[in-house]
Formats: sequence, C-alpha cells, structure tokens
Amino acid sequence: MLDELLPEREANDTVFRLALSVLAGLRASDVWLPVTYFELWMTRLMGYLPELSECIVCGCPLNGSRAFFHVLSDGLMCGDDKRLASSEISAASRMLAAQMFRAPLDSFAGAPWPKAHGADLRKFLLQILERHIEKKLVTAGMLEKIRDSSAV
Repeated sequence: MLDELLPEREANDTVFRLALSVLAGLRASDVWLPVTYFELWMTRLMGYLPELSECIVCGCPLNGSRAFFHVLSDGLMCGDDKRLASSEISAASRMLAAQMFRAPLDSFAGAPWPKAHGADLRKFLLQILERHIEKKLVTAGMLEKIRDSSAV
C-alpha cells in the first residue's frame, strides 16, 4: 500500500510514524485492528477521506442514521440519496473511525478485535484507496485469504 500511495523516494515523517506504530501492533493472531487503523489513517493522510458525518449528495447530517457508500463515489450518502448496489456502513464503524482519529493505536489494544469488527469501514476505505490509485491492492486480498484459511 505504501508503494502505491507514496511517490517514489518521498520522505513523509507522518506516514513513517504511522507505519512504525502499526508494525509494532501487528500480532499473528490479531491483525484486524492495526489493518483498520492503518487504512483509515492512510486514506486521511493522502487526502482521500471524505467527511463521514454528512451526505455527499444533499449535505444532511448522518448523526447516527444509516449511511451508504458506493464503489464509484467518494463519500457517504443518506438513505434517500444512496445509489443502486450501495453498501451500508454502520454508525458503530463511523464512531470507531472518529475514535481512531483521537487516539493512538496502542490505546485500542487488549480488547478482542474479530474480523467482523469494522469490516464495513475497511471495505469503504479500501474502495476509496483503490479508486484513487486506479488498481486493486493485492495485499488486501491476500490478507483476507490468509486469515480465512487460518480460521478453518
């Protein structure tokens, strides 16, 4: 992901510190928390993350209400403006993103983090990143396969 998102030989202290903190937080049995944290912050640091609290179509606040995203759109939409084949992102995942922006990764450690926790947020972030780099990130698919096969 870093190779695809950053220009070659660009020194970026913020991204470097993020990568170090995430690598320190990776454990073989518990990868979903650091992966979610990394994808969220990379999307924001690259300038791709839209506002998560309002509809991109009508501008109405999404405060706790249902919100949707579409693979071909940046941002979230309310129920009235969602597109065909949109996916829903839960209010809990949007609250999680807000918490991750206010706290370091290690403050989330200790609590169990199953794959399903924040899965809709990861899907939303991955779609944004892949749309902006105009290619599929193969490591995301590989991670899904590795984690799925180890659960069997």
